Amino acid sequence: MSRKKPNTIITGTPGVGKTTLCELLASTIDLEHLAINRVAKERDCRDEWDEGMKSWIVNEDKLLDAIEDEVKQGGYLIDWHACDLFPESWIDLVIVLRSDSATLYDRLKARNYSEQKLQENMDAEIMEVLLTEARDAFASEIVIELQSNTSGDMERNAERIEAWVEHWKQQHGSAAAEDA
Repeated sequence: MSRKKPNTIITGTPGVGKTTLCELLASTIDLEHLAINRVAKERDCRDEWDEGMKSWIVNEDKLLDAIEDEVKQGGYLIDWHACDLFPESWIDLVIVLRSDSATLYDRLKARNYSEQKLQENMDAEIMEVLLTEARDAFASEIVIELQSNTSGDMERNAERIEAWVEHWKQQHGSAAAEDA
């Protein structure tokens, strides 16, 4: 089955603006924001609480089973801090949001992250962990790295993704089908 709308992963270290960007895009383009943290909770895809990180461990197999039918149909902005668990056949674009260290530190500190969690996320950003995972899991031509330090960055990123979605729809014939 070919999709009429693309699936886009918006990923990056916690605090880079994934959810903000997804909410902005969902309000302006015809794609649904699929917040994986919310889905994992609502569809019982969490295994256990990690006390050290103060977060839930998600059962990735259960998560994929829970979202497979809908995601395969297309039209989703998938918002999560990891992307390499999603099958490549489901995904049309991977956006890896990045922030400079000072900006990210301030954002994570404002969330009252524990020192361990803050340091682990800072290290992940500095070492480009999520960017590397995306490049290892998906074809290079669909992985895009975007800076997300300011509201201006956020607006430019949204405009760029909106343009890409429109181009994808034209290439896949769904823009004409929706107008008919």
